Amino acid sequence: MRAARLIKMVLLLQARPSMTGAELARELEVSERTVTRDALALSEAGVPVYADRGRTGGYRLVGGYRTRLTGLARTEAEALFLSGLPGALRDMGLEDTASAARLKVSAALLPSLSNASESAAQRFHLDAPGWYQEPETPQLLPVVAEAVWDDRLLSARYRRQDGEVERELAPYGLVLKAGVWYLCALADSTVRVYRLDRFTAVALGEERFVRDEGFDLPGFWEKRSAQFARSILRTEVVVRLSGAGARQLPYATDRAAAREALNAAVASDGQVTITLPVESLDVAYSQLLSLGPEAEVLEPAELRARFTDAAERTARLYQ
Repeated sequence: MRAARLIKMVLLLQARPSMTGAELARELEVSERTVTRDALALSEAGVPVYADRGRTGGYRLVGGYRTRLTGLARTEAEALFLSGLPGALRDMGLEDTASAARLKVSAALLPSLSNASESAAQRFHLDAPGWYQEPETPQLLPVVAEAVWDDRLLSARYRRQDGEVERELAPYGLVLKAGVWYLCALADSTVRVYRLDRFTAVALGEERFVRDEGFDLPGFWEKRSAQFARSILRTEVVVRLSGAGARQLPYATDRAAAREALNAAVASDGQVTITLPVESLDVAYSQLLSLGPEAEVLEPAELRARFTDAAERTARLYQ
């Protein structure tokens, strides 16, 4: 533990011209007294750590000293590729591993490039969850992530509409979609998708599975998510839209379905009539209601009657 801390201290000082005792203590998560002892130990071991005294003092490496202890471990290298997802790293328990990897990369760079990671972080940031959502991290995520990294079989209990089921899973990959975590896993010879917040229990197995090297997680997810989006659109409604309604429709309903419907629309007198796939009449009611007078439901009669009633009640409210 101390050896790892001493190496991290050297890498920190190598990446920056100087650091105060308080800054080092914060980075290393120790007391300033421990920093002083560690600096002395490094000096005695031949690492030229110099301490500047006084209020503006600090620690620095003398004479352009550079350590060669910058090789990345496998887990650090893998975590480095997720560095643009700080929240996901934290949720999976990989924040410290990624921090060590970034520090090693920074230490290996030329001095003129030592601030490259900070420069990039100040210019680009990925915020995965959607607006108006408070993302919840599944409690079992770190265990599932460990199984994914290690190619370990996973025993799981999963909550479905008809009750809980037990599954033996070969976890291929994790996906974070709009703040929700999904697991793509092989079960009964088929790769399936599971919402992590529906797992009620997981156990990491000792046995490892042989991963299909031809499995493409991004490609699989793109295809499966598109299939899912289309599969839930089980009914159709006929709607007449004004020009403004046509422009607003993709923001009120399923975007792909809206655009396909608009491309096949029949135009007349500045309006378009479309046949729109929807999840259900209840969902269509709540979605199309947001368009107000820019949309007129023509069919089915049941849904048109609901909009007629809503329009009459609204008119009474504003009389």
